[in-house]
Amino acid sequence: MIISHDLGTTGDKATLVDADGAVVASTTAGYPVDFGPRGKAEQDAEAWWDAVCTATRALLEQVPGAAAQVAGVSFSGQMMGAVLVDGAGDPVRPAIIWADTRSTAQTDQLIDRIGMDAGYRITGHRLNPTYSLTKVMWVRHTEPEVFARARHLLLAKDFIVHRLTGTVVTDPSDASSTNAYDQAAAGWSGELIEAAGLDRALFPEVVASTTVVGKVSAAAAARTGLSEGTPVVLGGGDGPMGALGAGIVDAADGAYAYLGSSSWVSLAADAPLHDPLMRTMSFNHVVPGRYVPTATMQAGGASLQWIMETLAPGDETSYQRLLAGVAEVPAAQDGLYFLPHLLGERSPYWNPRARAVFAGLARHHGPEHLTRAVVEGVAFNLYTGLLAFRETGAGHRAAIQRIDAIGGAANSEPLLRIFADLWGIPVWRRNLVDEATALGAAVVGGVGVGMFDGFDIARRMSRRTLECRPDESAHRRYLGEYELFMDAYRRLEPWFDRL
Repeated sequence: MIISHDLGTTGDKATLVDADGAVVASTTAGYPVDFGPRGKAEQDAEAWWDAVCTATRALLEQVPGAAAQVAGVSFSGQMMGAVLVDGAGDPVRPAIIWADTRSTAQTDQLIDRIGMDAGYRITGHRLNPTYSLTKVMWVRHTEPEVFARARHLLLAKDFIVHRLTGTVVTDPSDASSTNAYDQAAAGWSGELIEAAGLDRALFPEVVASTTVVGKVSAAAAARTGLSEGTPVVLGGGDGPMGALGAGIVDAADGAYAYLGSSSWVSLAADAPLHDPLMRTMSFNHVVPGRYVPTATMQAGGASLQWIMETLAPGDETSYQRLLAGVAEVPAAQDGLYFLPHLLGERSPYWNPRARAVFAGLARHHGPEHLTRAVVEGVAFNLYTGLLAFRETGAGHRAAIQRIDAIGGAANSEPLLRIFADLWGIPVWRRNLVDEATALGAAVVGGVGVGMFDGFDIARRMSRRTLECRPDESAHRRYLGEYELFMDAYRRLEPWFDRL
Protein backbone atom coordinates (compact mmCIF):
# COMPACT_ATOMS: atom_id res chain seq x y z
CA MET A 1 0.00 0.00 0.00
CA ILE A 2 0.93 3.66 -0.41
CA ILE A 3 0.36 6.40 2.15
CA SER A 4 -0.12 9.78 0.48
CA HIS A 5 -0.43 13.17 2.12
CA ASP A 6 -1.94 16.36 0.74
CA LEU A 7 -0.63 19.33 2.73
CA GLY A 8 -3.35 21.88 2.04
CA THR A 9 -4.07 25.29 3.50
CA THR A 10 -6.38 24.08 6.28
CA GLY A 11 -5.04 20.62 6.98
CA ASP A 12 -3.24 17.46 5.90
CA LYS A 13 -5.46 14.97 4.04
CA ALA A 14 -3.91 11.52 4.23
CA THR A 15 -4.97 8.39 2.37
CA LEU A 16 -3.99 4.75 2.32
CA VAL A 17 -4.23 3.29 -1.20
CA ASP A 18 -3.80 -0.37 -2.10
CA ALA A 19 -2.15 -1.98 -5.14
CA ASP A 20 -5.47 -2.00 -7.03
CA GLY A 21 -5.75 1.77 -6.67
CA ALA A 22 -8.56 1.61 -4.11
CA VAL A 23 -8.69 3.97 -1.13
CA VAL A 24 -8.50 1.80 1.97
CA ALA A 25 -8.67 4.59 4.55
CA SER A 26 -8.43 8.36 4.78
CA THR A 27 -8.21 11.00 7.49
CA THR A 28 -7.51 14.71 7.95
CA ALA A 29 -5.51 16.58 10.60
CA GLY A 30 -6.04 20.34 10.65
CA TYR A 31 -3.88 23.37 11.42
CA PRO A 32 -4.51 27.14 11.50
CA VAL A 33 -3.50 30.00 9.22
CA ASP A 34 -2.24 33.32 10.57
CA PHE A 35 -3.88 35.96 8.36
CA GLY A 36 -2.94 39.54 9.14
CA PRO A 37 -2.85 43.09 7.77
CA ARG A 38 -1.15 44.17 4.53
CA GLY A 39 -1.55 40.70 3.00
CA LYS A 40 0.04 38.54 5.68
CA ALA A 41 -0.60 34.78 5.43
CA GLU A 42 1.66 32.47 7.41
CA GLN A 43 1.67 29.01 8.98
CA ASP A 44 3.86 27.14 11.42
CA ALA A 45 5.71 24.48 9.42
CA GLU A 46 6.04 22.46 12.64
CA ALA A 47 2.22 22.28 12.68
CA TRP A 48 2.40 20.64 9.24
CA TRP A 49 4.81 18.07 10.63
CA ASP A 50 2.61 17.43 13.67
CA ALA A 51 -0.39 16.96 11.36
CA VAL A 52 1.49 14.48 9.17
CA CYS A 53 2.50 12.48 12.24
CA THR A 54 -1.06 12.55 13.63
CA ALA A 55 -2.68 11.61 10.30
CA THR A 56 -0.20 8.82 9.62
CA ARG A 57 -0.79 7.23 13.01
CA ALA A 58 -4.56 7.55 12.54
CA LEU A 59 -4.38 5.75 9.19
CA LEU A 60 -2.25 2.95 10.57
CA GLU A 61 -4.64 2.50 13.50
CA GLN A 62 -7.58 2.15 11.08
CA VAL A 63 -5.88 -0.78 9.31
CA PRO A 64 -4.09 -3.10 11.75
CA GLY A 65 -0.76 -4.34 10.44
CA ALA A 66 -0.68 -1.68 7.72
CA ALA A 67 2.76 -0.32 8.68
CA ALA A 68 4.41 -3.51 7.47
CA GLN A 69 2.52 -3.27 4.15
CA VAL A 70 3.40 0.33 3.32
CA ALA A 71 5.56 0.25 0.20
CA GLY A 72 6.10 3.98 0.23
CA VAL A 73 5.00 7.44 1.36
CA SER A 74 4.36 10.29 -1.08
CA PHE A 75 3.28 13.93 -0.92
CA SER A 76 1.21 16.66 -2.49
CA GLY A 77 1.66 20.12 -1.03
CA GLN A 78 0.46 23.70 -1.22
CA MET A 79 2.58 25.63 -3.71
CA MET A 80 4.18 29.06 -4.11
CA GLY A 81 5.21 29.41 -0.46
CA ALA A 82 8.54 29.94 1.24
CA VAL A 83 9.83 27.74 4.06
CA LEU A 84 13.26 29.09 4.94
CA VAL A 85 15.31 26.61 6.97
CA ASP A 86 18.74 26.65 8.57
CA GLY A 87 21.54 24.14 7.99
CA ALA A 88 19.82 21.59 10.22
CA GLY A 89 16.56 21.92 8.29
CA ASP A 90 14.72 23.79 11.02
CA PRO A 91 12.54 26.80 10.07
CA VAL A 92 14.10 30.18 10.79
CA ARG A 93 10.64 31.82 10.80
CA PRO A 94 7.01 30.87 10.10
CA ALA A 95 6.28 29.64 6.58
CA ILE A 96 4.99 32.31 4.19
CA ILE A 97 2.21 30.60 2.24
CA TRP A 98 0.74 31.12 -1.24
CA ALA A 99 -1.89 33.64 -0.06
CA ASP A 100 0.68 36.15 1.27
CA THR A 101 0.99 39.33 -0.83
CA ARG A 102 3.34 41.48 1.25
CA SER A 103 6.20 41.39 -1.29
CA THR A 104 4.67 43.91 -3.72
CA ALA A 105 7.65 46.26 -3.52
CA GLN A 106 10.08 43.39 -4.16
CA THR A 107 8.00 42.28 -7.14
CA ASP A 108 8.17 45.79 -8.58
CA GLN A 109 11.96 45.66 -8.20
CA LEU A 110 12.12 42.33 -9.99
CA ILE A 111 9.93 43.60 -12.84
CA ASP A 112 12.12 46.68 -13.20
CA ARG A 113 15.24 44.52 -13.42
CA ILE A 114 14.05 41.78 -15.77
CA GLY A 115 10.71 42.83 -17.28
CA MET A 116 7.29 41.22 -17.00
CA ASP A 117 7.38 39.78 -20.52
CA ALA A 118 10.76 38.13 -19.95
CA GLY A 119 9.63 36.76 -16.59
CA TYR A 120 6.50 35.24 -18.12
CA ARG A 121 8.49 33.76 -21.01
CA ILE A 122 11.01 32.13 -18.67
CA THR A 123 8.71 30.85 -15.94
CA GLY A 124 5.28 30.51 -17.59
CA HIS A 125 3.97 32.84 -14.86
CA ARG A 126 3.64 36.55 -14.23
CA LEU A 127 6.11 38.01 -11.76
CA ASN A 128 3.85 38.44 -8.76
CA PRO A 129 4.02 38.72 -4.94
CA THR A 130 2.12 35.44 -4.53
CA TYR A 131 5.23 33.49 -5.63
CA SER A 132 8.17 32.26 -3.58
CA LEU A 133 10.97 34.33 -5.06
CA THR A 134 9.79 37.77 -3.94
CA LYS A 135 8.68 36.39 -0.57
CA VAL A 136 12.30 35.44 0.07
CA MET A 137 13.36 38.93 -1.05
CA TRP A 138 10.83 40.39 1.39
CA VAL A 139 12.29 38.38 4.31
CA ARG A 140 15.79 39.54 3.36
CA HIS A 141 14.61 43.17 3.36
CA THR A 142 12.41 43.18 6.48
CA GLU A 143 14.12 40.53 8.64
CA PRO A 144 17.82 40.57 7.69
CA GLU A 145 18.97 38.84 10.88
CA VAL A 146 16.49 36.01 10.29
CA PHE A 147 17.41 35.76 6.62
CA ALA A 148 21.11 35.47 7.50
CA ARG A 149 20.35 32.11 9.19
CA ALA A 150 18.55 30.68 6.14
CA ARG A 151 20.37 28.03 4.11
CA HIS A 152 17.59 26.49 1.99
CA LEU A 153 14.28 27.49 0.44
CA LEU A 154 11.75 24.67 0.64
CA LEU A 155 8.12 24.21 -0.33
CA ALA A 156 5.61 22.60 2.04
CA LYS A 157 6.03 19.00 0.93
CA ASP A 158 9.82 19.42 0.70
CA PHE A 159 9.95 20.37 4.38
CA ILE A 160 8.08 17.21 5.39
CA VAL A 161 10.25 15.05 3.13
CA HIS A 162 13.30 16.53 4.87
CA ARG A 163 11.79 15.70 8.27
CA LEU A 164 11.29 12.08 7.18
CA THR A 165 14.59 11.53 5.37
CA GLY A 166 17.01 14.43 5.91
CA THR A 167 17.08 15.07 2.14
CA VAL A 168 16.87 18.61 0.71
CA VAL A 169 15.23 18.49 -2.73
CA THR A 170 12.22 19.70 -4.69
CA ASP A 171 10.47 18.62 -7.90
CA PRO A 172 9.70 20.43 -11.19
CA SER A 173 6.01 21.02 -10.38
CA ASP A 174 6.79 22.86 -7.13
CA ALA A 175 9.86 24.54 -8.61
CA SER A 176 7.66 25.94 -11.38
CA SER A 177 5.57 27.70 -8.71
CA THR A 178 8.42 29.81 -7.37
CA ASN A 179 8.93 32.44 -10.14
CA ALA A 180 12.55 31.21 -10.26
CA TYR A 181 12.32 28.15 -12.55
CA ASP A 182 13.20 28.18 -16.26
CA GLN A 183 10.71 25.83 -17.91
CA ALA A 184 12.54 25.64 -21.24
CA ALA A 185 15.90 24.89 -19.59
CA ALA A 186 14.28 22.58 -16.99
CA GLY A 187 16.24 24.11 -14.13
CA TRP A 188 16.59 27.13 -11.87
CA SER A 189 16.80 30.43 -13.73
CA GLY A 190 20.15 32.05 -13.09
CA GLU A 191 18.79 35.23 -14.68
CA LEU A 192 15.87 35.56 -12.24
CA ILE A 193 17.85 34.51 -9.18
CA GLU A 194 20.56 37.06 -10.03
CA ALA A 195 17.90 39.75 -10.59
CA ALA A 196 16.51 38.93 -7.16
CA GLY A 197 19.99 39.29 -5.65
CA LEU A 198 19.84 35.82 -4.08
CA ASP A 199 22.40 33.04 -3.76
CA ARG A 200 21.82 30.08 -6.07
CA ALA A 201 22.81 27.77 -3.18
CA LEU A 202 19.53 28.68 -1.44
CA PHE A 203 17.60 26.70 -4.06
CA PRO A 204 17.48 22.90 -3.67
CA GLU A 205 18.26 20.26 -6.26
CA VAL A 206 15.33 19.53 -8.59
CA VAL A 207 14.51 15.85 -9.19
CA ALA A 208 11.53 14.03 -10.72
CA SER A 209 8.35 13.80 -8.66
CA THR A 210 8.53 10.00 -8.72
CA THR A 211 12.04 9.89 -7.23
CA VAL A 212 12.58 7.80 -4.11
CA VAL A 213 14.58 10.46 -2.29
CA GLY A 214 15.30 8.54 0.90
CA LYS A 215 13.90 6.33 3.62
CA VAL A 216 12.06 7.03 6.85
CA SER A 217 14.60 7.64 9.60
CA ALA A 218 14.45 6.07 13.04
CA ALA A 219 13.42 9.39 14.60
CA ALA A 220 10.66 9.92 12.03
CA ALA A 221 9.44 6.35 12.44
CA ALA A 222 9.03 6.93 16.17
CA ARG A 223 6.90 10.02 15.51
CA THR A 224 4.75 8.66 12.67
CA GLY A 225 4.37 4.96 13.43
CA LEU A 226 5.87 4.08 10.04
CA SER A 227 8.50 1.37 9.80
CA GLU A 228 12.06 2.62 9.74
CA GLY A 229 13.41 2.37 6.19
CA THR A 230 10.05 2.89 4.46
CA PRO A 231 10.76 4.47 1.03
CA VAL A 232 9.77 8.14 0.63
CA VAL A 233 8.73 9.37 -2.82
CA LEU A 234 9.09 13.13 -3.29
CA GLY A 235 5.71 13.94 -4.88
CA GLY A 236 4.71 17.38 -6.16
CA GLY A 237 2.61 20.51 -5.91
CA ASP A 238 -1.10 20.29 -5.20
CA GLY A 239 -2.20 21.84 -8.50
CA PRO A 240 -0.60 19.23 -10.76
CA MET A 241 -1.42 16.52 -8.20
CA GLY A 242 -5.06 17.60 -8.34
CA ALA A 243 -4.95 17.22 -12.12
CA LEU A 244 -3.60 13.69 -11.79
CA GLY A 245 -6.13 12.81 -9.08
CA ALA A 246 -8.91 14.02 -11.41
CA GLY A 247 -7.60 11.71 -14.14
CA ILE A 248 -6.09 14.58 -16.18
CA VAL A 249 -2.95 12.87 -17.49
CA ASP A 250 -2.71 14.36 -20.99
CA ALA A 251 -4.50 16.82 -23.27
CA ALA A 252 -7.14 14.29 -24.33
CA ASP A 253 -8.50 14.12 -20.76
CA GLY A 254 -10.10 17.59 -20.92
CA ALA A 255 -10.32 20.06 -18.05
CA TYR A 256 -11.05 20.10 -14.33
CA ALA A 257 -11.84 22.59 -11.59
CA TYR A 258 -10.39 22.45 -8.11
CA LEU A 259 -12.67 24.04 -5.53
CA GLY A 260 -10.46 24.32 -2.46
CA SER A 261 -9.21 27.35 -0.49
CA SER A 262 -7.74 28.75 -3.66
CA SER A 263 -9.58 27.52 -6.75
CA TRP A 264 -8.65 27.00 -10.35
CA VAL A 265 -9.57 25.62 -13.75
CA SER A 266 -6.90 23.62 -15.50
CA LEU A 267 -5.97 21.13 -18.21
CA ALA A 268 -2.95 19.10 -19.29
CA ALA A 269 -0.74 19.97 -22.27
CA ASP A 270 2.50 18.93 -23.94
CA ALA A 271 3.95 22.44 -23.72
CA PRO A 272 3.47 25.57 -21.59
CA LEU A 273 0.54 27.73 -22.69
CA HIS A 274 1.63 31.36 -22.99
CA ASP A 275 -1.40 33.64 -22.99
CA PRO A 276 -0.66 36.95 -24.79
CA LEU A 277 -2.59 38.74 -22.03
CA MET A 278 -0.82 36.73 -19.30
CA ARG A 279 -4.12 35.84 -17.60
CA THR A 280 -3.11 32.22 -17.11
CA MET A 281 0.02 30.39 -16.00
CA SER A 282 1.62 27.01 -16.74
CA PHE A 283 2.99 24.68 -14.08
CA ASN A 284 5.08 21.62 -14.80
CA HIS A 285 2.97 18.49 -14.42
CA VAL A 286 4.05 15.68 -12.10
CA VAL A 287 3.84 13.56 -15.27
CA PRO A 288 7.25 14.05 -16.95
CA GLY A 289 7.19 16.10 -20.14
CA ARG A 290 3.72 17.49 -19.53
CA TYR A 291 2.45 20.83 -18.28
CA VAL A 292 -0.64 22.09 -16.49
CA PRO A 293 -1.97 25.39 -17.91
CA THR A 294 -4.00 26.91 -15.09
CA ALA A 295 -6.15 29.90 -14.23
CA THR A 296 -6.10 30.31 -10.44
CA MET A 297 -8.08 32.65 -8.20
CA GLN A 298 -6.87 33.41 -4.71
CA ALA A 299 -10.06 32.85 -2.68
CA GLY A 300 -12.47 30.36 -4.24
CA GLY A 301 -13.37 27.92 -1.51
CA ALA A 302 -11.94 30.47 0.91
CA SER A 303 -14.74 32.89 -0.05
CA LEU A 304 -17.33 30.19 0.62
CA GLN A 305 -15.66 29.33 3.92
CA TRP A 306 -15.63 33.02 4.88
CA ILE A 307 -19.32 33.62 4.20
CA MET A 308 -20.26 30.47 6.11
CA GLU A 309 -18.09 31.40 9.08
CA THR A 310 -19.54 34.92 9.01
CA LEU A 311 -23.22 34.00 8.69
CA ALA A 312 -23.24 30.68 10.54
CA PRO A 313 -20.19 30.47 12.81
CA GLY A 314 -19.77 26.96 14.19
CA ASP A 315 -23.31 25.96 13.19
CA GLU A 316 -23.27 22.95 10.86
CA THR A 317 -27.07 22.98 10.49
CA SER A 318 -27.09 26.59 9.32
CA TYR A 319 -24.11 25.88 7.06
CA GLN A 320 -26.03 23.15 5.24
CA ARG A 321 -29.18 25.31 5.10
CA LEU A 322 -27.30 28.19 3.50
CA LEU A 323 -25.75 25.93 0.87
CA ALA A 324 -29.09 24.32 0.09
CA GLY A 325 -30.78 27.74 0.05
CA VAL A 326 -28.71 29.08 -2.85
CA ALA A 327 -30.97 27.12 -5.21
CA GLU A 328 -34.05 28.97 -3.94
CA VAL A 329 -33.05 32.64 -4.31
CA PRO A 330 -31.50 34.85 -7.01
CA ALA A 331 -28.38 36.96 -6.72
CA ALA A 332 -26.97 38.39 -9.97
CA GLN A 333 -30.42 38.02 -11.49
CA ASP A 334 -31.61 40.31 -8.68
CA GLY A 335 -28.75 42.78 -9.13
CA LEU A 336 -26.53 41.42 -6.34
CA TYR A 337 -22.86 40.66 -7.09
CA PHE A 338 -19.84 39.56 -5.08
CA LEU A 339 -16.27 40.23 -6.20
CA PRO A 340 -14.40 37.33 -4.52
CA HIS A 341 -11.03 39.01 -3.99
CA LEU A 342 -10.62 38.48 -0.24
CA LEU A 343 -6.89 37.78 -0.67
CA GLY A 344 -6.11 40.01 -3.62
CA GLU A 345 -6.30 38.26 -6.98
CA ARG A 346 -4.32 36.20 -9.42
CA SER A 347 -6.15 35.23 -12.64
CA PRO A 348 -7.14 37.25 -14.50
CA TYR A 349 -6.19 40.59 -12.86
CA TRP A 350 -2.97 39.75 -10.98
CA ASN A 351 -3.71 42.53 -8.55
CA PRO A 352 -2.66 42.02 -4.91
CA ARG A 353 -4.52 45.24 -4.00
CA ALA A 354 -7.93 43.91 -5.13
CA ARG A 355 -10.45 43.36 -2.36
CA ALA A 356 -13.79 41.61 -1.99
CA VAL A 357 -16.95 43.65 -2.55
CA PHE A 358 -20.70 43.10 -2.36
CA ALA A 359 -22.31 45.32 -5.01
CA GLY A 360 -26.02 45.90 -5.46
CA LEU A 361 -27.13 45.10 -1.91
CA ALA A 362 -30.80 45.85 -1.23
CA ARG A 363 -32.89 45.77 1.94
CA HIS A 364 -34.59 42.48 1.04
CA HIS A 365 -31.34 40.55 0.57
CA GLY A 366 -30.75 37.96 3.29
CA PRO A 367 -28.15 35.28 4.13
CA GLU A 368 -29.14 32.98 1.25
CA HIS A 369 -28.86 35.83 -1.27
CA LEU A 370 -25.40 36.72 0.04
CA THR A 371 -24.31 33.08 -0.10
CA ARG A 372 -25.55 32.67 -3.67
CA ALA A 373 -23.76 35.88 -4.67
CA VAL A 374 -20.52 34.41 -3.29
CA VAL A 375 -21.05 31.15 -5.22
CA GLU A 376 -21.76 33.07 -8.41
CA GLY A 377 -18.81 35.39 -7.84
CA VAL A 378 -16.43 32.43 -7.63
CA ALA A 379 -18.01 30.89 -10.75
CA PHE A 380 -17.79 34.20 -12.66
CA ASN A 381 -14.13 34.58 -11.76
CA LEU A 382 -13.24 31.03 -12.82
CA TYR A 383 -15.16 31.57 -16.06
CA THR A 384 -12.54 34.12 -17.07
CA GLY A 385 -10.00 31.28 -17.05
CA LEU A 386 -12.14 29.09 -19.28
CA LEU A 387 -12.51 31.98 -21.72
CA ALA A 388 -8.75 32.60 -21.68
CA PHE A 389 -8.07 28.96 -22.58
CA ARG A 390 -10.53 29.11 -25.44
CA GLU A 391 -9.13 32.35 -26.78
CA THR A 392 -5.51 31.12 -26.73
CA GLY A 393 -6.33 27.88 -28.53
CA ALA A 394 -5.13 25.16 -26.16
CA GLY A 395 -8.50 25.04 -24.45
CA HIS A 396 -10.70 25.59 -27.50
CA ARG A 397 -14.39 24.82 -27.10
CA ALA A 398 -14.03 21.29 -28.47
CA ALA A 399 -11.39 20.49 -25.81
CA ILE A 400 -13.49 21.75 -22.92
CA GLN A 401 -16.67 19.74 -23.33
CA ARG A 402 -17.06 19.20 -19.59
CA ILE A 403 -15.43 20.05 -16.28
CA ASP A 404 -14.55 17.47 -13.61
CA ALA A 405 -14.94 19.12 -10.20
CA ILE A 406 -12.82 18.16 -7.20
CA GLY A 407 -12.09 19.79 -3.84
CA GLY A 408 -14.26 20.23 -0.77
CA ALA A 409 -16.78 22.69 -2.27
CA ALA A 410 -17.58 20.16 -5.02
CA ASN A 411 -19.62 18.24 -2.42
CA SER A 412 -22.44 20.79 -2.88
CA GLU A 413 -24.80 19.85 -5.71
CA PRO A 414 -26.55 23.28 -5.75
CA LEU A 415 -23.14 24.92 -6.16
CA LEU A 416 -22.18 22.64 -9.07
CA ARG A 417 -25.51 23.29 -10.81
CA ILE A 418 -24.89 27.05 -10.63
CA PHE A 419 -21.40 26.51 -12.05
CA ALA A 420 -22.77 24.41 -14.94
CA ASP A 421 -25.39 27.03 -15.82
CA LEU A 422 -22.91 29.88 -15.66
CA TRP A 423 -20.14 28.10 -17.60
CA GLY A 424 -22.53 26.59 -20.16
CA ILE A 425 -20.95 23.11 -20.05
CA PRO A 426 -21.64 19.96 -17.98
CA VAL A 427 -19.94 19.80 -14.60
CA TRP A 428 -19.20 16.35 -13.20
CA ARG A 429 -18.48 15.45 -9.61
CA ARG A 430 -16.16 12.58 -8.76
CA ASN A 431 -16.63 10.24 -5.83
CA LEU A 432 -13.33 11.26 -4.21
CA VAL A 433 -13.51 15.05 -4.34
CA ASP A 434 -11.86 15.61 -0.96
CA GLU A 435 -9.09 13.06 -1.57
CA ALA A 436 -8.28 13.87 -5.21
CA THR A 437 -4.93 15.57 -4.60
CA ALA A 438 -3.88 12.90 -2.11
CA LEU A 439 -4.97 10.34 -4.70
CA GLY A 440 -2.67 11.99 -7.23
CA ALA A 441 0.15 11.73 -4.72
CA ALA A 442 -0.64 8.04 -4.25
CA VAL A 443 -0.29 7.49 -8.01
CA VAL A 444 3.08 9.27 -8.05
CA GLY A 445 4.17 7.27 -5.01
CA GLY A 446 3.02 4.00 -6.56
CA VAL A 447 4.87 4.74 -9.80
CA GLY A 448 7.95 5.72 -7.81
CA VAL A 449 8.18 2.44 -5.89
CA GLY A 450 7.08 0.29 -8.84
CA MET A 451 3.65 -0.60 -7.46
CA PHE A 452 1.93 1.00 -10.49
CA ASP A 453 3.10 0.61 -14.09
CA GLY A 454 2.29 4.18 -15.06
CA PHE A 455 0.20 7.29 -14.53
CA ASP A 456 -2.74 6.00 -16.57
CA ILE A 457 -4.07 4.20 -13.49
CA ALA A 458 -5.24 7.63 -12.25
CA ARG A 459 -8.08 7.56 -14.79
CA ARG A 460 -9.73 4.56 -13.15
CA MET A 461 -9.03 5.29 -9.48
CA SER A 462 -12.10 7.51 -9.10
CA ARG A 463 -15.41 7.65 -10.92
CA ARG A 464 -17.95 10.30 -11.85
CA THR A 465 -21.02 10.16 -9.65
CA LEU A 466 -23.02 13.30 -10.54
CA GLU A 467 -23.57 15.16 -13.80
CA CYS A 468 -24.93 18.71 -13.73
CA ARG A 469 -25.99 19.76 -17.21
CA PRO A 470 -26.43 23.46 -17.98
CA ASP A 471 -29.76 25.18 -18.47
CA GLU A 472 -29.20 27.04 -21.74
CA SER A 473 -31.62 29.86 -20.91
CA ALA A 474 -29.87 30.37 -17.57
CA HIS A 475 -26.48 30.39 -19.33
CA ARG A 476 -27.61 33.06 -21.80
CA ARG A 477 -28.79 35.21 -18.89
CA TYR A 478 -25.51 34.67 -17.04
CA LEU A 479 -23.53 35.92 -20.06
CA GLY A 480 -25.08 39.36 -19.65
CA GLU A 481 -24.56 39.27 -15.90
CA TYR A 482 -20.93 38.26 -16.44
CA GLU A 483 -20.37 41.52 -18.33
CA LEU A 484 -21.71 43.46 -15.33
CA PHE A 485 -19.48 41.44 -12.99
CA MET A 486 -16.41 42.29 -15.06
CA ASP A 487 -17.46 45.94 -15.34
CA ALA A 488 -17.72 46.21 -11.56
CA TYR A 489 -14.08 45.19 -11.15
CA ARG A 490 -12.87 47.55 -13.89
CA ARG A 491 -14.65 50.47 -12.26
CA LEU A 492 -13.37 49.61 -8.78
CA GLU A 493 -9.75 48.90 -9.71
CA PRO A 494 -8.63 52.57 -9.33
CA TRP A 495 -10.42 52.65 -5.96
CA PHE A 496 -8.52 49.53 -4.82
CA ASP A 497 -5.27 51.37 -5.59
CA ARG A 498 -6.41 54.37 -3.51
CA LEU A 499 -7.56 52.07 -0.70
